[in-house]
Amino acid sequence: MTTTATPPETAAPETPAPAGRTRVALRRFAASTNAVVGAAVLLLLFLLAFGGPYLTHWSHTDIDYSALRQAPSATHWWGTNRIGQDVYAQVLHGLQKSLLIGLLVALFATVLASVVGACAGYFGGWTDRLVTFFIDLLLVFPAFLIIAIVSPRLRDTGWLAFVGLLAVFGWMITARVVRSMTRSLKERDFVRAAELMGVHPLRIIFRHILPNVSSFLIVDATIAVGGAVMSETGLSYFGFGVQPPDVSLGTLIADGSGAAVTYPWMFFFAAGLLVVFVLAVNFLGDGLRDALDPTSGQHRRRRRRKGTTHDRAAR
Repeated sequence: MTTTATPPETAAPETPAPAGRTRVALRRFAASTNAVVGAAVLLLLFLLAFGGPYLTHWSHTDIDYSALRQAPSATHWWGTNRIGQDVYAQVLHGLQKSLLIGLLVALFATVLASVVGACAGYFGGWTDRLVTFFIDLLLVFPAFLIIAIVSPRLRDTGWLAFVGLLAVFGWMITARVVRSMTRSLKERDFVRAAELMGVHPLRIIFRHILPNVSSFLIVDATIAVGGAVMSETGLSYFGFGVQPPDVSLGTLIADGSGAAVTYPWMFFFAAGLLVVFVLAVNFLGDGLRDALDPTSGQHRRRRRRKGTTHDRAAR
């Protein structure tokens, strides 16, 4: 009795799993030239700020009395200031301080805005009214003048108190947006289902509400870093921010503004890094918005298509 061997069954090819939301966002982010350029420039600035000081033996407090207002040279790469301090070391230390202040202010302000705005929008009623009244009250106060009045009294507490002041006056607009988004999200089916299951309201806020507004919070926090650095620079320029002997980009720009024409290296290195940083943050914010909000790219493509159609019709 002969038996015929049956060929082994070939396994069906596995279908690739659909790309997750994170993978799609990363793909959209990588496709944006502005986003990639902004992220690369920010990375280089962070490497320069925290790794650059190790490339020189000069500290931001060292004084070279034999080189007062010396132009850039092999000894002092970016020159010296009016008392002989190395500009390269000072600018990088100031960049460190400005970046730390910007990141901490953006972090504290975003966390505060997300929690307060989500609670106000979810609970409603008197909670919403009180929070909205408090936000409107803070928006009426001139934040710059209040910080200018309070900051001299906190000089002994260090620059962290200055970070707290900037964060206290930098969360209100974001909280109002989060409140409006939360009022819309709490009517969704998944939030209603969690309420019917008896889930605690705070758990609903942190597990269901905030993750659905995270894309907005990420973009807002990114842009808030640049805004915080600009605020710190402006306040430090007028003497209300970082205090000597510590330095920041604002204090360096203030010290070098009077010699911008005669001794340009004392001013333009700090000012140039500030401009590059703000532009990079804006590019990164635009890229994150396009990557996390699918509708933004669609609107731009539609406008481009309409413009191309009109051009062809005109021809």
